[in-house]
Order: sequence, then C-alpha cells, then structure tokens
Amino acid sequence: MSGNDDTEKALKQWEEGTVSKTLTKFPEREPKFETISGVPVKRLYTPLDSGCQDYQRSLGFPGEFPFTRGVQTTMYRGRFWTMRQYSGYGTARETNRRFRFLLEQGQTGLSVAFDLPTQVGYDSDHPMAQGEVGKVGVAINSIADMEVLFDSIPLDKVSTSMTINAPAAVLLAMYIAVAEKQGVQMDKLRGTIQNDILKEYVARGTYIYPPKSSMRLITDTFKFCSEKMPLWNTISISGYHIREAGSTAAQELAFTLANGIAYVEAAVKAGLDIDSFASRLSFFFGSHSDFFEEIAKFRAARRLWAKIMKERFKAKDDESCKMRFHTQTAGCTLTAQQPDNNVVRVTLQALQAVLGGTQSLHTNSRDEALSLPTEQSVQIALRTQQIIAHETGVGDTIDPIAGSYYVESLTDETERRAEEYIQKIDLMGGAIAAIEAGFMQREIQDSAYEYQKRVDARKRIVVGVNMFTEKEDREFDYLRVNPDLEKEQVVQLKRLREKRDHGLWKEAMRSLRVAAQGEVNLMPFIISAVKAFATVGEICGVLRQVWGEYKAPDIM
Repeated sequence: MSGNDDTEKALKQWEEGTVSKTLTKFPEREPKFETISGVPVKRLYTPLDSGCQDYQRSLGFPGEFPFTRGVQTTMYRGRFWTMRQYSGYGTARETNRRFRFLLEQGQTGLSVAFDLPTQVGYDSDHPMAQGEVGKVGVAINSIADMEVLFDSIPLDKVSTSMTINAPAAVLLAMYIAVAEKQGVQMDKLRGTIQNDILKEYVARGTYIYPPKSSMRLITDTFKFCSEKMPLWNTISISGYHIREAGSTAAQELAFTLANGIAYVEAAVKAGLDIDSFASRLSFFFGSHSDFFEEIAKFRAARRLWAKIMKERFKAKDDESCKMRFHTQTAGCTLTAQQPDNNVVRVTLQALQAVLGGTQSLHTNSRDEALSLPTEQSVQIALRTQQIIAHETGVGDTIDPIAGSYYVESLTDETERRAEEYIQKIDLMGGAIAAIEAGFMQREIQDSAYEYQKRVDARKRIVVGVNMFTEKEDREFDYLRVNPDLEKEQVVQLKRLREKRDHGLWKEAMRSLRVAAQGEVNLMPFIISAVKAFATVGEICGVLRQVWGEYKAPDIM
C-alpha cells in the first residue's frame, strides 16, 4: 500500500471515529468555513492536499524558476524588504518635510502620493481642481514643485516610487530633470512609476486618454527607460486597487496578470525584445485580512507570472520571468470605528506580505479611514515594519510557510482560479477588450456586493463594526489639510507662468503636439517641455487635444 493510501485510510478512520465523537459534544462554529474570497476551507489538510509532490516543478528553489519560494536567492537573509511609506499632502514643501522625517525614522525608500488634480492631469488653478488641491496627495504642477519636493534628498541615494498613471511620463520627466539639476544622470536613478492605466479603467478612474493612446505612452516609456534608465522600473502593474474595489484574491491576481500580459504584448508589438524590458516590470498587490489566503496569493502570483513569461512570451532570460512586487496593507479593511484596532490589522497584513516574499512594503496608518495620517500614526506604521524585520525572526529563513499542507493547497487553488479567469479574458480578445466590455468591472462589483452582504448578515465579522462595538466613538485627533494651501499653490503657479521663457515654452509645446500626432517616442519631447517649465496640466492638455478623452461605458 502506498503512503497516500495509508494516509487516506487513516484520515477516514480519524473522521469516522475521533471527529465524529467530538462533534456530538462540541459542534463546530457556524457559518461555513471559507476564505474571504469564498474558497471552502477543509477541517484538516494532509499530504493528500499538497500540490508540491513534484517539488522542482511546483516550488523549486528561491531565485530559480518558477520562483514560488522567492525571486531572490537568499531573500531577507541578504537584506530586508524596502520599507516605503506612501506619503504626500498639501504642498511640495510640506511633503518634503514628511519625507525627511520618515527617512530620519529609518524608512528605506520614498513613495509619493499625488493629489487628485495631478493624477488626472490638471493644474491647481483649473476649475476641476477646486477644493481638491493637496487633499489626497501632494500638488505638483511643474518642475519647480518637483525640485522643492526633493529638496535636500539626494536622488542617487534613494529609491523613489511614484503612484501616478495617466500623467506618469510627465512626472518621470520632471524627476529626471530635477536629478539632472542635482548632478545625477538618469542611468543612476532607481525607482518606479505606477504607470498602470488599464487598472484605472477597471477599478480606480484616474484615466485621461483612450486606451490606445495610453498604451502608446506606456510603451514609449518602456523603450526610453530600457535604453536610458536601466535601474528604473517602468511600470507597477497594480492589483492593489482592484482588490480595494472589492475583488477576490483570485480576481486580483487574474486581472492584474491579464493587464500585465496586455502591456507585454503592446511592447513586443512596438518592436521591443521581451528580454530587453521584462526584467524592469514590477507589480503591486494588496494584503487583505485572510492571513493564509494572502500568503498563498503572493506565492501563486510568482509561479503563474513565471510560467506566462516563459511559455507564452518565450522569455529566455530568467530575470524576465521574475515577478518583483510591492505590497500595501489593505486600506479597505481599515475602520473609522475604534481606529486603534487598525494597528493590529496592519501588523498582521504586513506579516502576511513578508511571509509571502514581498520586495517592498507600505504599512497603512491607523487613522487612514478618517484622514491622511498624522506624523505619530505614520511613525507607528513604520515601526510596525521595523519590529517585524528586527524582532520576530521571520526573515531569518526563506519562505518559512512552504510545505504547509493548507498553504500549498491554497496556493494551487488560487493559481487555478486565476488561470480560469485569464483564459476567459484571452477568449474575449485580451484585457483591453474585457475592460471595454465591462467584464472585469462587473466581476469586481459582484464580489464586492457579496462580501458586503456577508458583513451585513454578520457572517463575516469586522471587529468594532458589526460586533464588539462601542456606543460612542472616542475622540481621535486626525490630520487636516489647510485650505489656504490651495491659494498659495495657485499664486505660485501664476508667478511661474509669468517668469518662464515664453518663447522656449511655446516651442516645446509645438514640438510636443507634432510628436503626439506622429509615431515618434514622446519621452524626449516631454522632458524638453518640463525643462521649459511647462506644467502637468499644459502637457496633458496638449495630449488631450490630440488624442481626446476616454469616456467610461455604463456597467450594468
């Protein structure tokens, strides 16, 4: 009799004997056991459930295909993940102060949050910007603002991530120009632009141009950076916002990778060799509340992407098959009720990301369901990462959760469900076609609705919200952005337009317009424009005039 047969027989005896007797006295809890995403959870997992019998094919070794156990050979034994707190509010000067505070506290990378007008390509004096300047991120209108943002921060010494999408090429151009003023050449710059427009159409909404034009900007950035900025990550393909919109773990993984496939296909179609740019692709995932499901998701993501790159795109270099990703703890799980509970939530979610093998991590602050975080709250969030790194020992061995019958089974199941979605999207004609048909949007809406129904029925407990509540919320001191900052920003913008060389600016705008009407790479023209003190709104305005704006379809 084989080992599996022995285990199966013993399991049956255990269930019919020990378990049956126990259940007559001590029934199991209700409701049914399942992950947040609805994956059924068995009472017990054994070697019968583990998908890693073929160790080399399913798991392998860290730093080697299929990278299930990690993309770096020694993982955190070499160095810890980058601790990159997402920050930005008010003016560039205020955000610069927050950056420097975080660096002094031991943060190891910068992550810039831009305000909503900047994200959709409007300047602070545009009518659409009124009341939104500096509210959910920092207001950046021109290279002058960008210079203040990174004042006294040497750009050859830090890695900077910028959460910006439709105007990503413009903000990258400003970063390049500021670095040049510091005496730092672009080939020395390290960092990431999010630059993931497809998930904006799916889940977030800060798009400007139609998909075809947006994809051109992205592939132009890929090509430019592959030649000029070898250390720069040209895109952060984001599942985080898909998850925040209400998707399941498998949907987050599937839709993110489907978007990634679309970007790779567009780049190859534009003439780029797969191994010339694929190693600079990065990903961005959320870490939600289901501890083991999230760890399994991260492991499944690496394995599935590695197979896609090798089998679908015929990548020859293993570096092209490595999925490197940033993680952020789940903003949608934070509660305005009893906000100190969020410290516990964030700690567990951060631990999940580390056990799942993330390359960088942002920990949300306890007060982010109420406002942008205070200095004290963001310090606690950073200290959370530092305690996990230096006090728990979880980084001392590689992929410590591997071999868990439950985690390996859940990794396989998450990968299987994601692959099914990707196959459906392929049959529709790819991610762009699926987005235009509203497929991803509807799937996310349905999942969000089902989850909320479970919360409302108390089948999914949220502590402090639908159980263990308090009659009166306690007072909580949260950050308030000074409304006068908007006036200050508008005044500075007016002065910039008066002082700049109008002839140089006009020629840069003309050249950009001509280039946008043709097929040349736009990055050099955008860089020239920002050096002529053209603003984000002006550059995006030229492209709006040439390409038009995207109008979202009604999703029923």
